[in-house]
Amino acid sequence: MTGRRYSPRTAAARRPGRGRRPMHRRRRAQGVDAAGVLMTAVFAAVLFPQTRQGLERHSSSIATIAVAALAAGTLILLLVRAGRHGFSAWAARRRRPQDWDICFLDRLHHTEFEEAVRDLMRRDGAHDAIRVGGAGDNGADVKGTDPVGRRWVIQCKHRRDGAAGAAVGSPDLHVLNGTGRPVHDGDVVVLVTNGRFTAPAVEFARSQRLHLVDRGLLNQWASGSSPLWELLPHLPSPRRRRPSPWGSRRLPF
Repeated sequence: MTGRRYSPRTAAARRPGRGRRPMHRRRRAQGVDAAGVLMTAVFAAVLFPQTRQGLERHSSSIATIAVAALAAGTLILLLVRAGRHGFSAWAARRRRPQDWDICFLDRLHHTEFEEAVRDLMRRDGAHDAIRVGGAGDNGADVKGTDPVGRRWVIQCKHRRDGAAGAAVGSPDLHVLNGTGRPVHDGDVVVLVTNGRFTAPAVEFARSQRLHLVDRGLLNQWASGSSPLWELLPHLPSPRRRRPSPWGSRRLPF
């Protein structure tokens, strides 16, 4: 008896495998694809003329809007980049106290001014200098210990208008004098301003061994290389280094 020999391969070819769709599914998919193409053609035939006519009718307005949008986007991009560059330059300069001058200090907010005085102290070697300004500071905005062990207590008075602003008077010195040594245990008690002092304030400071840093001396300190303890006269003698009561916050200046 002769006939076709059974072959597993042939039988497997007859069965729909995983990689092939059954015939009825393929026909259904082809029908769906054809229907999709037909619907797309119908919508294009209906909408395209209206779309084309609208573009032709309003082409000048659309072009104007497109140009304005492009210009606005370019301007916004330039402003964002300029803002980022300005912020980066500002932040970089804040990290370099040796580049400061009085004009830079004039532009600061009063809290930033206190931070700037703190950073100048740290730059010169008072690595434990801290800012304590705010409510309840008892007349001290910055405190720190210089390299020879003297404790500094500093009050800051920032004037937005610099030398044209109101002069610092003796009432501010009265507060500092009452707390600088008894409360804060300061050896050197200083008032720093980017403005000026009244004559009674200067006289009172001299009588109470308080030290004043006015606009000119502040500019010399900030823009120069000499620490404040080399610029002020009649400082108390160096004393044995004591552990700082304010902690150590050394910065890489």
